[in-house]
Order: sequence, then structure tokens, then C-alpha cells
Amino acid sequence: MSPFRASAGFTSAWEHFGVTVADGVATVTLDRPEKLNALTFEVYADLRDLVAELPHRGDAKVLVLRGTGRGFCSGGDVEEIIGALRAMKPVELLEFTRLTGAVVKALRECPLPVVASVNGVAAGAGAVLALASDFRLLDQKASFAFLFTRVGLAGADMGSAYLLPRLIGLGRATELLILGDKVDAKRAEWLGLGTTVDDLPAATEALARRLADGPALAYSTTKVLLTREQDMDLGASIELEAITQALLMKSDDHAEFYDAWKAGVSPVWRGK
Repeated sequence: MSPFRASAGFTSAWEHFGVTVADGVATVTLDRPEKLNALTFEVYADLRDLVAELPHRGDAKVLVLRGTGRGFCSGGDVEEIIGALRAMKPVELLEFTRLTGAVVKALRECPLPVVASVNGVAAGAGAVLALASDFRLLDQKASFAFLFTRVGLAGADMGSAYLLPRLIGLGRATELLILGDKVDAKRAEWLGLGTTVDDLPAATEALARRLADGPALAYSTTKVLLTREQDMDLGASIELEAITQALLMKSDDHAEFYDAWKAGVSPVWRGK
């Protein structure tokens, strides 16, 4: 837990999705299966706040995002969100679009590795939530669809036009964001959107366990540098990595590696 806390305490309960933290693994479960886990205003706001809070709690080393039922997340709830947005003034609409973007920004800037366990459809904002994660595990029925143009909005939403080209290249990203076509699991893996697995729950648990039991400081630092260096030139990146690596050479985990290597045993990582 960070020693630098303000007056506000940690949130004791989250009303709009399920949250568990066990053995270093935080799991967020979107649980509106009757609507393919469509997002509401409240879900967006809680996701933004939870992802910002988790790194300060000290009990989580990895975050898993998953959905219940037949889908991961079908995007914003047409009934509860789009209808309401039609009645809003421009300043209110901007507050909403900034809220949705804040969720993605929080996921990318969160020092914890984020695993999206995509068990079915990931559409619209749901596809962007998966895109903003660090790992995307897909079952055989998983699919992606960046549907924004199909509802008359820009395909560039919530940072998708920034993230997707960096993941699969500008040409393929242009195709997916402009046309909004459905991409099945096989093509998604071919494009580089994720990794298909035979047993999604088991694969998700295994990856989360590996991340939680591993050198958490090294993992989180690697994520931070990957995020920051996307917009740096080579010289700045090399310098940042040199400074960071020098600092981590004084970490407890690096010392643990060396002591364990000398003793011929496996290191016991503490994430410090």
C-alpha cells in the first residue's frame, strides 16, 4: 500500500459490477448478462475510480476484466445511455465522452498488468476496454467489433484511433474503425488483437497467477515504460530505460534473484 494517502478512504463496495481481490489478483466482473454486460453511466464512473484506486490498496498485483454470460461487453447500453445522451446539451455530452476516455486512460496508466478475459462479444466500448488491456485472452466464440461508425459516430472513440494502430498497424486499424465489421476470434488472433485459448477460465487464472506470483515491480515498470515510450524518440527511450534499470538494480527483487541464484533455489518475489 502506498504510504501517501489523502483523507478519503478506499471504497468498501462497488455497486455496478462485481469486484474480488484474492491472492494478489483483482477481478472485475461485468454482470449484466441479460444485456451482454452493456455499460451504463455508473459502470463507466466506477471503472474509472476503481482502476485509479487499485494501485494504492496494496493487495492487488494484477487486474482481470471479465464478463458473465454470453459476452464480454457489448458497449454502451443503447436504452440507458444513448437515449439519455440525445437530450443532453453539448457541455454535458463532453463531460460524458471525457468520462469514457478517462476509463481507458486509467487502464493504460495503471501500473498493474490488466488481463481482458474475452468470453464472447466485445463491441463498441467493450472492444476498447479489451484494447486498453495489456493481455487479451479469447475463447473460440470471442469477437470484436468497433461499431462507432455504425451508429453514426466517429470510429475514433475512447482512444481507439491511438491504441489500435499501435497494436495491429494503421492499415488494419483503418479497416476496423471505419467499417466496424465483426472480427471473429480466429481473425482477431491473426491480426494480433489477442490470443485464443481452449479453456478461457483456466488460461485466465493461469496468466493472472503467473503475473501475481512473479516479480511485480519488474512487470509494472515494464508496462509503464511501454506506455510512456510510445511517443518518445529512440534517444529519449534509451535514456529513460537506462535510468529505470539502474534504479531497479537496487530493488529487493533483483537482490533476491542474485541470492537465490547463488543458493541454487528459486527466487521468492516480493514486488519491491
